[in-house]
Amino acid sequence: MSRTPPPQEAGHDARRSRQWLAGEAHGAGVDRDGLLELGAAMAALTAAAAEREPVAVAAAPVGVDPGTPIRKPLRPDLLRPLDTNAEMRWTALAGQGYVVPNDRFFVRNHTVTPRLDPDAWRLRLFGTGLRGAPARDTPVEFGLDDLRRLPAEESTALLECAGNGRRFYTDQQDEPAPGVAWDLGGVGVARWRGVRLGTVLRLAGLTGDAVDVMPEGLDPDYVTGGRNLGRVRRPLPIAKALDDVLLAYEMNGEPLPADHGFPVRVVVPGWIGISSIKWVGPMEVSATPLFSPWNTQFYRMFGPGQPAGGGTLAVQSIKSAFELAWDARVTVGEEVLLRGRSWSGAGPIDRVEVDTGDGWRPADLVAADRGGPWQRWTVRWRPPAPGRWVLRARATDVTGAVQPDRAAPNDLGYLFDGVVRHPVTAG
Repeated sequence: MSRTPPPQEAGHDARRSRQWLAGEAHGAGVDRDGLLELGAAMAALTAAAAEREPVAVAAAPVGVDPGTPIRKPLRPDLLRPLDTNAEMRWTALAGQGYVVPNDRFFVRNHTVTPRLDPDAWRLRLFGTGLRGAPARDTPVEFGLDDLRRLPAEESTALLECAGNGRRFYTDQQDEPAPGVAWDLGGVGVARWRGVRLGTVLRLAGLTGDAVDVMPEGLDPDYVTGGRNLGRVRRPLPIAKALDDVLLAYEMNGEPLPADHGFPVRVVVPGWIGISSIKWVGPMEVSATPLFSPWNTQFYRMFGPGQPAGGGTLAVQSIKSAFELAWDARVTVGEEVLLRGRSWSGAGPIDRVEVDTGDGWRPADLVAADRGGPWQRWTVRWRPPAPGRWVLRARATDVTGAVQPDRAAPNDLGYLFDGVVRHPVTAG
């Protein structure tokens, strides 16, 4: 049985929404972080109260050929195909700098990459959170040229699949989870260019009563367990939508590639990848909380230690990865410069430690990365003897969160944050 938030919570959120609209959210007496937490708490209350239908998570949607969902070349040295997806190989980042080039950026597709005509494409906003409450069939529309005429911004942001690292629940913790068995390559940082979602919402007639915004993709309907769940869509609280969310039409200085959302996608910094809807078209703006299978059945935390209706899943967990092949071979007695990257949805990385078999020691952080969405680091190591060695890296972010030895399990294998044991062989 569903319930609405207590009146005082709803009233507080409405007042804060009006302050955002009036540009007063950064003034005295307005706690911006508290506002964002309030939006997440309201989403948790409403989603946890919704009845969850059991869903069989299929490896690929019914009727979709896993060999044809991605349009860009899947070079085996850059990407590893996984059903309808492809994950970046960490060795492909060697010498590539801070951002991930488009040709090796991971792909998360629920179905297939659609072919869209940019001249015919429209962003269509509707719902009770806009003036006049336009209906879905009579929305406020923006074309690609309309967005390009608005003030453009660039954001260097990290996107990551919520299931990134899922296979380590099985391999390291003997806790198998359904879904795509990602290693750690379902993540990437890019320079995104576009217009702020808040700018477009205000132009569309956003009211102070709006509480949720739900972007919807234009990819084919997702079918799983014999049921059609429609197009991929997931709501955002209005506070986040008005904060740092981008409607991006460029990626790393190029028009947005087809597999990454052409002609326009949503980029939601710090939040799980499903929030950054690709190929965005319809967008509901609502004065009441919104729901979809992607915030009630999927992309919620079910299992031990979680609420009966599921726990919230928004901010990404903290992780570290070596830019090194799995089971790499190194030479005994020769110094190796180990490189890696660490990241956290809660904030920038503060420090990184590495264990090469003789205890934890600090890694050297790349100074230029400080404060960014991920942090590069290096450690020098001289393998002392032949045989199999295990490398480990753990990070601490600015909130004080530290990677644990083991990740807390959940039924769908989300947000793995355990320290990964990376094997190498010295000879």
